[in-house]
Amino acid sequence: MEPASPARLYATAVGALLLILGIVGFFYGSSFGSPGTLDHTLGALRTNGWLNLLWAALGALGLLTAGIFSRAYALGTGLLLTVLGVWGLALDPGAAIFGFLPAAGANEALNLTLGLLGLLAAAGTARAAALAPHPPVSSQKSADSADKCELIRPPGYSGR
Repeated sequence: MEPASPARLYATAVGALLLILGIVGFFYGSSFGSPGTLDHTLGALRTNGWLNLLWAALGALGLLTAGIFSRAYALGTGLLLTVLGVWGLALDPGAAIFGFLPAAGANEALNLTLGLLGLLAAAGTARAAALAPHPPVSSQKSADSADKCELIRPPGYSGR
C-alpha cells in the first residue's frame, strides 16, 4: 500500500462521493433512455441512469484503487471528468454528451471541479517508481571493483 498522498486522498474522497451520488441518483431517476427524461438529483444535478452508472462505477473504482493505483485513478478520472465538463459547457443547454449523458445544470461545475482536483492530485503525487526503495549496494560488488582497478595499474605503480 502506498503512503498517504494527494492522489490517495482524492481517490478515497472523490470515490466515496461519486459512489454515493451514483447510488442516490438511481432513487431520483433510473431511466436509461435519452436524456429527454431527466431528473434533478439533490435539486441541482441533472441525471439519468447512464450518468448514475458512470458515477457509481468511477466511485467504486476510486475506492478499490485508493491503496495501490491512486495516482493513475486521479489522473484518469481527472482527465475524463475535465473533458466531460468542458464538453458539457460547449453544448447547448438540454443537449447530451454522446447522445445519452446529460449536460447542463450543475453537472459541468461538478465535473470540472472534480476533474481539475484529480489532475492536481496526480501532479502532486510522486510516481510509484520514485517511491520504491533502491536496492542497497553490496560490499562484495565494491570489492570486485577494487580488484579490477588493481589490474589496470601499471607495474611498479606505488599509488603516490
